[in-house]
Amino acid sequence: MKLPAKRLRRSLLVPLALLVLATFCASAPRACQAQALGPAAPHPIWGVDSLAGCGRGEVGWEARGHIHWQSYAQGEYVGAARMAHVHEYHVRVDDQIAFIFRLTREETSRPYELQVGDRIRVESLTGDSSSASEDSPENDNIGRNLVVQPDGTISLPLLGQVRAARMTVDSLRQQLEERYKKYYKVPAITVTPVSVNTRLQDLIESVDARLGNGGLRLQVSVTPAGKLYLPGLGSIVAQGLTLEELKFEIDARYAATIPGVAVTPILVQRAPRFVFVLGEVTTPGRYSLDGPTTLMGAVAMAGGWNIGANLRQVVVFRRGEDWRLMATMLDVRGALYGRRPTPADEIWLSDSDIVVVPKTPIQATDEAINQFFTQGLYSLFPQFGNGFFNFNNFRSISN
Repeated sequence: MKLPAKRLRRSLLVPLALLVLATFCASAPRACQAQALGPAAPHPIWGVDSLAGCGRGEVGWEARGHIHWQSYAQGEYVGAARMAHVHEYHVRVDDQIAFIFRLTREETSRPYELQVGDRIRVESLTGDSSSASEDSPENDNIGRNLVVQPDGTISLPLLGQVRAARMTVDSLRQQLEERYKKYYKVPAITVTPVSVNTRLQDLIESVDARLGNGGLRLQVSVTPAGKLYLPGLGSIVAQGLTLEELKFEIDARYAATIPGVAVTPILVQRAPRFVFVLGEVTTPGRYSLDGPTTLMGAVAMAGGWNIGANLRQVVVFRRGEDWRLMATMLDVRGALYGRRPTPADEIWLSDSDIVVVPKTPIQATDEAINQFFTQGLYSLFPQFGNGFFNFNNFRSISN
């Protein structure tokens, strides 16, 4: 007996389906061993990836497919590591920068020069009456501790004021040796440093925060002029520099004036960044940009859009680096209503951007009519409100 073609196809499909089901059931236990089953298990979902357009434009819901959506099980809310917000951060006005000071204790390449406030001891090994000349007073002892005075000099017996600042210890000893030969046959002068590098000590004391946060630390703000101030250096132009460039500048200036210290700048707090949202939103105002924020994110921060908002013509104003004004018009209606899965108009916002959500043309026309007639003409001339636009109405106004 010959079976009809339709019944023959059905009889062949049933065994084929059973074979596929058996194959799946045999492989399912092995697949389940690789990951835990459950709503939090890593798995792809049915969705749209903007890469589906391959850079040739925006894709719609018709491009749905399996996309890599959930990488982790528990702890998915943490999210994956993102790319850096900016390629290289540059210091801005109102940034809070902490400077950590460290004593280098490295050997300098040039001889140490005495500074104001340094303490030294000057002695003469043979400076007594037995070796004194006729011009020297008897039993005079020149050995004493001295402090380099603010004018850069020290005061010694028989010599008076002697220049010491910006002189090396050896050059000062030779100078005193030569000048004391007038009073001693063999002066044998020695100069011993007692306390040196006092400018460095003053700097360390000015930034010592052990009674506060601890360590040699100083926190400063970048002024509106783009400068910051550090002890011993004065003003430093910081705006536009990276932290590495700022460290290089400060270290170089300290090396030229107060050697022996190195600083490490740390960005403690960024300058506040804001976006302004106004127009047809629930709560217009200024909102802080605590992280990367998109246009729809700004609308969400403002409480969402009002009925009658023209979401097809949202305008974003932006200032360039030279304060020139730029603007763009964006359409996010399809995205906010769930019709466009990867909208190209969903842009990232920048500091001081102004987002304007305008009214729809119908809403604007309705408000114009309401303002002109209801609040304007009809409020001034109530007799027009009944629809009697005739000469008698105007005559009653003139009376």
